[in-house]
Amino acid sequence: MTSAETGSRRVPARLLIAAAIAVVLLLLGGIAIGRVTAATAPPPSNTSAEAGFARDMQTHHRQAVEMSLIVRDNSQNEEVRRLAYDILNTQLHQAGQMYGWLEAWGLPQTASEPSMTWMTRPAADGSTHEHADAEVSHRPGDPMPGYATGAQLTELQQATGTDADRVYLTLMVAHHQGGVEMAQAVLARSDEPVVVDLAESVVSSQTSEIDYMEELLAALPAA
Repeated sequence: MTSAETGSRRVPARLLIAAAIAVVLLLLGGIAIGRVTAATAPPPSNTSAEAGFARDMQTHHRQAVEMSLIVRDNSQNEEVRRLAYDILNTQLHQAGQMYGWLEAWGLPQTASEPSMTWMTRPAADGSTHEHADAEVSHRPGDPMPGYATGAQLTELQQATGTDADRVYLTLMVAHHQGGVEMAQAVLARSDEPVVVDLAESVVSSQTSEIDYMEELLAALPAA
């Protein structure tokens, strides 16, 4: 690539600063909403499904934000870039809300037990949450459903153009499927209004986005 071509793709510093400020404001807005809406008596316990979901889904959402930021830099497909921007905004705001819940409940942001432990506990009806394609329940400390590996993130970072679109959409379909699985798991374990509202929103919006991403994938030129 020539120096001229490199320069043409460089994002002006003022735009990067504006984008960073927007990200911070969006996260802080979510935290404020989370604090206000999560004031309940008594609050969920430190090892509750609500607390575990709030911590683990924040981590899950932050990876979606990371992948979306990467593809916005590496893609020339405006549909993919718009989708990435929508996912970034939605999941960053929701992550802020969940952070605010934990603060309002007086609970630490970090867990005292392995990640996803809450998903191994019985649901309200006494059943356990199981993967659709497995006969055993999720084990504490296992990777989160749909969570991309380090190698997959590296592949996305190095991809450009249509390849970046394909890698991003493939990873994000799996990521959303995992997010839906986690949201459904907490819905089976919680009647906390703020948790139920957000989990139902995750199921609805991410299921719709999965369908859209599969359409975008099908429309890409053959590899």
